[in-house]
Amino acid sequence: MNIYDFTANDINGNPVSLQDYKGKVIIIVNTASKCDFTPQYEDLQKLYDKYHSQGLEILGFPCNQFMEQEPGNSADIKSFCDLQYGVTFPIFEKIKVNGKFAHPLFKYLKESTTFDGLDMKNSSNKILDAILKEKFPEFTTGNSIRWNFTKFLVDKNGNIVKRFESAISPMELEPYIKKEI
Repeated sequence: MNIYDFTANDINGNPVSLQDYKGKVIIIVNTASKCDFTPQYEDLQKLYDKYHSQGLEILGFPCNQFMEQEPGNSADIKSFCDLQYGVTFPIFEKIKVNGKFAHPLFKYLKESTTFDGLDMKNSSNKILDAILKEKFPEFTTGNSIRWNFTKFLVDKNGNIVKRFESAISPMELEPYIKKEI
């Protein structure tokens, strides 16, 4: 099994088989419009602009599970991404990434990778850890997605290379992307 076995609806509600991205290096990321990490859209777009012609795809999956930081509908999300960050990479319908109703793709991503912890030298992670323990203790166990902008790098064969937590800047993925392209 790999990511090509999954389908998701794009932001317009059209089903998209992840087989459409076969042979590409992919970053899969859960996103939100009202999060402290939302400015990562800018660097994700920079990576997309720089490496798309070499085979990079970025797939954004809006999620409202973390303090309701993605409250809008599909039209709102699409407009925000376009107007605020000029996003041209594919954005999908809002999904859940944790719990009983998590999208099957994200269930697979979590089952196939390990959460390696938060780097507590990073002040954002200290704050995030405190919020998680207080408001979302169920997201602090196992391989749960901890927050918005968790990123998964997938190789050209649909295999997950590495998981990157929210506070890791998209630009820190660049050496990994270069290696896979």
